[in-house]
Amino acid sequence: MKLGINSLFLLPLDFAEGLKFAQNLGAEMIEVATQGEASRKYCDLEKLLDDKDELQRWLDALQEHDLAISALTAHGSPLSPDRKAEESWLQHFRQVCRLAEAVGVDRITLNSGTPEGAPGDKTPCWIVDPYNGANRAVLRWQWEERVIPAWKEYAKIAQDHGCKLAIEPWIGNIVYSPPTLWKLRDAIGPIIGCNLDPSHLFIQQIDLLETIRFLGDALFHVHMKDVRIDQRNLRLLGTLDTTTSMARPEDRSWTFALVGWGHDERFWRDFITNLRFIGYEGALSVEMEVDYIGVLDGLKKAFDYLRPLVMEAAPTPGTKWYEQGGLNDLVED
Repeated sequence: MKLGINSLFLLPLDFAEGLKFAQNLGAEMIEVATQGEASRKYCDLEKLLDDKDELQRWLDALQEHDLAISALTAHGSPLSPDRKAEESWLQHFRQVCRLAEAVGVDRITLNSGTPEGAPGDKTPCWIVDPYNGANRAVLRWQWEERVIPAWKEYAKIAQDHGCKLAIEPWIGNIVYSPPTLWKLRDAIGPIIGCNLDPSHLFIQQIDLLETIRFLGDALFHVHMKDVRIDQRNLRLLGTLDTTTSMARPEDRSWTFALVGWGHDERFWRDFITNLRFIGYEGALSVEMEVDYIGVLDGLKKAFDYLRPLVMEAAPTPGTKWYEQGGLNDLVED
């Protein structure tokens, strides 16, 4: 496993300065954000795709700072009720897949999107109450008429460019939990996997260690982000509160947090250990979405916390303690 960083959180710094900052933090991989005008500072899709010299200079800059690309991002509105927004996202997604193929990256991190609840609706509809038949009918329609047909198309595009799709279960999206991710994977195939962001599962009180073992080789990429639960606010608001602004973290039942600021070191050691148990050796991509800490300060704190916990390369044959001590009979029948 290697520590990584999402370039979205380097935007306070110019390109070269940001790469140097990431290198100094101890990042060895970079998840390249592509969404939004601001992200062009680190990845101008049109320029990189149209100019081979510019693409090579970009790759050289990453290599100069010892940063390998863990994934390209394609977050946005893949199932938007606004067809223009969905088409705009689809054009962007095609570009991301083209760039991934051009630079030899096989992981695209993205979200599933949230479709409308019926033909002609103009707003997304996230069903969290299956108690009545009407809601269950909406879910069936969403999956059968919107989710599966659209994602078959997206998967074909990704496959044509040699990419896998690492979907991040998000609250508010049609894929928001391990079972909903697996439902999409069952319908589309193993090209669909998980970009595991613990924070969105913490909010729902889903067990992350069970999730890792459940996902197995369907776990394609990992974000490192925590959640702070405020027990006093939780007792009144629950975790699905819609009355408190994100701008008032002190009044919310949950807020995104730096790794280690929501769950203790023992948890994160178990988290990384379970990643090793399933054979995951990819990036641990640090995110900094805490609005009461400065971005660069938060990144420094997160990397300082994680550096001692990261397991480097798995032991090679002959290097395990019992092999070196000639005690193979302890583990071999």
